[in-house]
Amino acid sequence: MVRFAKGTLALSAALLMATTAMAQDKRVVTWNADYDPIPLAAAEALIADFEAANPEIDVQLTNFDHEAYKNAIRNFLTADAPDLANWYAANRMRPFVEAGLFADISDVWADNGLTDALASSVPSSTIDGKQYAVPYTYYQWGIYYNRDAYKAAGVDLPGDGGVTWDQFLANCEKFKAAGIDCVTTGSSALWPVAGIFDYISLRTNGYQFHSDLAAGKVSWTSPEARAVFDNLGKLQPYVTANHAAIDWQDAAALFVQGKAANYVMGNFAVGVFKEGGMTNDNLGFMVFPEITAGVARAEEAPTDTVHLTSGAKNPDDAKKLLAFIASADAQSKWNGAVGQLPTNKNSTVDAADPFLTAGFQALSTATGGIAQFWDRDADAEYAKAGMEGFQQFLVQPEKLDEILERLEQTRLRIYPQ
Repeated sequence: MVRFAKGTLALSAALLMATTAMAQDKRVVTWNADYDPIPLAAAEALIADFEAANPEIDVQLTNFDHEAYKNAIRNFLTADAPDLANWYAANRMRPFVEAGLFADISDVWADNGLTDALASSVPSSTIDGKQYAVPYTYYQWGIYYNRDAYKAAGVDLPGDGGVTWDQFLANCEKFKAAGIDCVTTGSSALWPVAGIFDYISLRTNGYQFHSDLAAGKVSWTSPEARAVFDNLGKLQPYVTANHAAIDWQDAAALFVQGKAANYVMGNFAVGVFKEGGMTNDNLGFMVFPEITAGVARAEEAPTDTVHLTSGAKNPDDAKKLLAFIASADAQSKWNGAVGQLPTNKNSTVDAADPFLTAGFQALSTATGGIAQFWDRDADAEYAKAGMEGFQQFLVQPEKLDEILERLEQTRLRIYPQ
């Protein structure tokens, strides 16, 4: 059963309904979510499959619009919690874990072999050695490249394993000589430039450093943080010069037209590239190159998760549903319907889609962890300050010291030591 909630009055009604007695002949699991129409249909299908396998359980899903959900979640978790609630992985779930509002589900992970099946998502689902989330869908970021631009500049196409960092920078020099931007982005809205920063941070120092940086635990003036900007500085001369004045769709147009060779972006942009005239014949994908040898490869993949609440009235059956959501078959079906990627490495994706196939391979084999994207991993104010710094550095690299000092003062204000 799916109920719809919009706004405060609807929330109150939803909470009231959640407190009604269980159906006489079935045990009830309540689940609060914030799905758009397509994923909501996938959720309904998943619930139907689960109830068919567990006819003694009735899953009651209350669906909110996104903004109402973000405003309501802390209220309903503290007032009259559902059994399950949708949210996000890594640092985005930390405040609810630390407040005691999300429950430890390490037993669900252990009993269902999830540390292997969901191996790449273990770091982002874990806090202080315990698991608090079941990730079920994500999408990859990486480098999309224009084969026609490579041909025009006389640059060899990336191989199956991509290219090395040194090769990538050497290629950038060739693109520059040919009058083609090596890397494009449009950072007028700030967030696209965070994708470039995140990957260079992950490749320079690894997942844990990057996560700690986003959580305010690491100084911006530390040698490790400076090393990230040193590597970002190597790329800076080859990024579209006016990126701060354009949005990501404007940059996509440059990429489609062959005026830029590479675009660090999420898989949602493939549709935009193809609407602009690109096809699988001239559009390619590769993972971001290794920078520091030996640093385990982590990937950027914003991940949606389901959580057992600490106030769950039926935690045992809720855990059964969590195990079902984590299963390979359920994730294959769900993500096939919504056009995203399953977090379970034993799932399958549409073999006819080369970008889903490449993304699934990249994420399923990421032994270094899955980052969520800067503006998910960091506090909202801190995230904005960081992205402003990333953008300014790519425009004014000579002001690095000033940028780092400003970011450090922001860190100390938001996270007093």
